[in-house]
Parts: sequence; structure tokens; C-alpha cells
Amino acid sequence: MPLAEIQGRIVAACDAAGRNIADVNLIAVSKVQPNARVADVLKEGHRVFGENKVQEAASKWPDFRTQFDGIQLHLIGPLQSNKVKQAMQLADAIHTVDRSKLATTIARHAQDLGRCPDLYIQVNTGEEPQKAGVLPADADAFIAEVRALDLPLKGLMCIPPVDEEPSLHFALLGKIAARNDLSGLSMGMSSDFESAIALGATHIRVGSAIFGERVYG
Repeated sequence: MPLAEIQGRIVAACDAAGRNIADVNLIAVSKVQPNARVADVLKEGHRVFGENKVQEAASKWPDFRTQFDGIQLHLIGPLQSNKVKQAMQLADAIHTVDRSKLATTIARHAQDLGRCPDLYIQVNTGEEPQKAGVLPADADAFIAEVRALDLPLKGLMCIPPVDEEPSLHFALLGKIAARNDLSGLSMGMSSDFESAIALGATHIRVGSAIFGERVYG
């Protein structure tokens, strides 16, 4: 699906929800996509991208940054503590802060680097044992813990269970954010981003609908 079509659907969803299009950021998820496809989207003028793995981001984005101005890179996959420094050097935002050790490691490197990407806490709204993220019941305490580290916490992120109505999870994430005075909501993917926009998403993560099916090899 062409980028322009996705952008048109975002505009329509914002209009339907009475929201300003400027408040919704499209993250083009380029994980496991050939560089040629990513370059095509960059040439169309899009500048906000998401990667799951630090190693792949490191192999791809420094070169693209030399060719295109204004790129924003968001890391949206699980982050290991030993990859934090590299992640912070590469990314403008990290969406998957989900445990105390990771938060304290980010804080330590922020002191050394003199900067820190925008941070989002991942909430496991479906309480799925195989999925990363803090449990909803623990979210308020963890938000306070991250704030106490003087980190730039911008919002929350979730990935709803595949077999459940996503809007229920988007609404739950929004309630947790609202009571903690957080404005950022990273939620919604290719199949459900209109619903996410209706429920307040500020960042939607769309991959294959823009680039085509991923090439694993």
C-alpha cells in the first residue's frame, strides 16, 4: 500500500476523531526491509522510522543520515541492557522501557553522553507472559521510578494481544497515561491504527502496509 494511501487514512481517522493531524506521528517500521525499499520511502519525503533491533539499526541508519536530512529513528523492539549505549547513540526515541535495570542503565549512560532519547514505557496491557512490558497494576509505580531518575519520559506504548479487541487495550493505555499526566501514546499498527487514533494515539507504527511484506533470509 503506498505511503500516500496510509497518510490519507491517517487524515481521515483524525478528521473522524476531531483530532489535529499534526498530533499523530507515523512511524514507518523498516525492520527486515531491504535498503532499497527504505530509500524509496525516504525519497517520498517521510522521515520517521522504527527499528526493532539495535544491530540492524546500526547497519542501516548512519548511512541514511548522511544522505537524508531530518531523520527520526525510533527503537520499538525489546532492548537488552548491554545494547543501551549504542541504542542511545542511534535513536531519537526508545519505546520499550520496561524494567528497573533498563531504566537505571539508560540514566547512567545519559549522564555520560549528556543526552537521552525520548522514552516510552511499554505496558503489557494483555498481561501476556511471553510479552515484554510492565503490568498495568505496576505501571504507576514504574512511571514514578523512571521520573525519579530525571529521564525524559514522554509516554506509554503497548502491543495488544492478537486475538483481542485492540481498542480495549488502547483505552486502558490512555487511562494509565492520563492519570500520570503523560501525553504520548505509542499504539496502533497496520491493522488497527484508525482505532488507535480515535483513542488518542500520538505515534502509530506501520510497517508492511507501507513497505510490503518483510523479506526474511
